[in-house]
Amino acid sequence: MLNNRFISFEGIDGSGKTTQIKLLQERLLSLDEKVAVLREPGGTLISEKIREILLDNKNINLSNESECLLFFASRSQLVAEKVISLLNKRIFVICDRFNDSTIAYQGYGFDMDVKKLEAISEFATFNMHPSLTFYLDICSEKSFERRGKVNSDRIESKGHQYLEKVRQGFLSISKKHSDRIIKIDASLTKQEISESIWLTVKEKYDF
Repeated sequence: MLNNRFISFEGIDGSGKTTQIKLLQERLLSLDEKVAVLREPGGTLISEKIREILLDNKNINLSNESECLLFFASRSQLVAEKVISLLNKRIFVICDRFNDSTIAYQGYGFDMDVKKLEAISEFATFNMHPSLTFYLDICSEKSFERRGKVNSDRIESKGHQYLEKVRQGFLSISKKHSDRIIKIDASLTKQEISESIWLTVKEKYDF
């Protein structure tokens, strides 16, 4: 399996992931590359149903452990049903979040055992990792400012303190996996971030 075309984007909400994913997709398509963009949780019929459970504000009694396992279940289905097949066809797979998000949001955010979650993560994704990850870093205050009056889902509504713990988790993960994760200051302009991402992609894939 050729998984070197597997790229993920990480960051707390409001960091600009969606915008940068679209820009990278457009650049790759302009070179006649095939690209599939997937979101987490979601991307398959089963995964989208799990997403509804996870983000529904009505599910206030969902335990932290159940939340973790639901994320892993959704991701496992996505990998089994789509990611592996797409990569085997030499299609670029750009994923809006992957395992790093669960480790940051549920592991660091909930003060859970990160090593245990990493082990479950390996099992759920068949030991698969993105070959390249862009982490867009902003503080929790900037995240809330950018999201403005947009209605928060169940996870987004946990507040500043929780979101800052998640951010610190992402920072720790990016240091631990510096060979794979490229940390980018998300307070830069959209164009500056896009150019930084493209330079890295050009170098890695020899465009």
